[in-house]
Amino acid sequence: MRDCLFCKIAKGEIPSEKVYEDDKVYAFYDINPEAPTHFLVIPKEHIESANDLNDNNIDIVSHIFKVINKLVVELKIADAGYRIINNCGEDGGQTVKHLHFHVIGGRSLKWPPG
Repeated sequence: MRDCLFCKIAKGEIPSEKVYEDDKVYAFYDINPEAPTHFLVIPKEHIESANDLNDNNIDIVSHIFKVINKLVVELKIADAGYRIINNCGEDGGQTVKHLHFHVIGGRSLKWPPG
C-alpha cells in the first residue's frame, strides 16, 4: 500500500532502528516503548489486520512467531517472560492499518493491560 507507514518503514523509506529483517518480515524498535524491550514485527507484504488473514497469507503468522522466538532469546527476555500483542481494528486499539505484533518485556507486566 502506497501510503502505509509500516510499508514505508519496511522499505527503508522511513528510518527505524532495525532488530531483524528477512525476505518476509521486518522487526524494529518501537519509537514510544512501553517497556525496556519493545519491538514490532511486521510482514513486508501489506496485510491490513488479522481480519485480512486468509489461506493465501496465513503462513506469515507462523513465520512471525518463529522470528519472535529467535529475537526474545537473542535479546535475553525469553526466560523472564514477555508479552506479544496484536491490536485489531479501532476498538482493539489498532492505530496503523498494517498487521503487526508488539513484543514487550524487560520488566514485570501487569494485567489487564488497559
